[in-house]
Amino acid sequence: MIKFLDIHKINNRFKAEFQASFSKSLEQAHFVLGTNVSNFENEFAAYCGTTYCVGTGNGLDALTLILKGYIEIGKLKKGDKVMVPANTFIATILSVLHAELVPVLVEPDAETYTIPVAKDQSVYKEVKAIVMVHLYGQLADVEKLQAIAKTYNLLLIEDAAQAHGAIATSNGRKAGNLSDAAAFSFYPSKNLGALGDGGAITTNNAELVKALRLLRNYGSLVKYTHQIIGCNSRLDDMQAAFLRIKLKALDADNTRRRALAKTYLQQIKNPKIKLPFYDGSENHVFYAFVVEVEDRADFSNYLSAHHIEWLIHYPIPPHKQEALATFSDYILPLTEKIHKRVISLPISPVISDKEIKKVIDVLNTY
Repeated sequence: MIKFLDIHKINNRFKAEFQASFSKSLEQAHFVLGTNVSNFENEFAAYCGTTYCVGTGNGLDALTLILKGYIEIGKLKKGDKVMVPANTFIATILSVLHAELVPVLVEPDAETYTIPVAKDQSVYKEVKAIVMVHLYGQLADVEKLQAIAKTYNLLLIEDAAQAHGAIATSNGRKAGNLSDAAAFSFYPSKNLGALGDGGAITTNNAELVKALRLLRNYGSLVKYTHQIIGCNSRLDDMQAAFLRIKLKALDADNTRRRALAKTYLQQIKNPKIKLPFYDGSENHVFYAFVVEVEDRADFSNYLSAHHIEWLIHYPIPPHKQEALATFSDYILPLTEKIHKRVISLPISPVISDKEIKKVIDVLNTY
């Protein structure tokens, strides 16, 4: 079986370093907001090119806390509308709801699956913020969205949960430094994945960071002194230690993912399979290599029969989920088509060229 993502093999590369780091942390016994967290925050901020990084419990919390932070400092107020792409993972929309804001779902670009600039720009007069999701590891249309945000005085926020290390062609900046604030997830399957849950926020806004550090820690900077109503969402110190180790390999891993994606794009020759758009630049880190097929059930059964694992990102669009029934009347034909047809192929920094060749051969005979 060719695994979709061999987490064990990915992490086994760092086993000795993980064990040494664990032993050191066990001796230091500073498990919450310890030196590993502060060191990782500094290192990840430097990696992204931002002034600040704030570690959180997970990616959903990171995005939620950004929005709550903007409410705290008066840049948003409860009930404001926030634009999000309709085909994102549900967490993007949940973050808006958790912050007591109103999601405005918009259709994605048919080619890149990312949020486009709306043809009817009157919609920007209704919203106060845009969340651009770098879906599957590909940057959204950053330059155009930055211009829209500036024109209409909107907050521009990145959901960079799948785009660690992606680089904008226009200015050479990395994901996390292309907006007012950005949210990352370190879920184990991510390009930079922890050995459990974890998340982070990057920004250059000192006022926002002050609010975020309060919000993530019970509204407190000094123990037992609480300034605002906060929550408990702190990056675990042990996970921060593991992330510090893996961060050093991120660029090389992304380079490998791009090389594999280019091989897929060059050698898959089957008109039944619609390949993803890729301009060949570093603006894509291929968290997922997503293709479209007409009959997904038949195609997935075919892959399984040939011992190739696959995954669907994502089988049900958010507005059709029971949890978001209030959005079920949205008319989003492109989003629904995408969610019905997409399927993700194996891609990771540890998959072998031989395995990739087998996947390609199987796909070309479908």
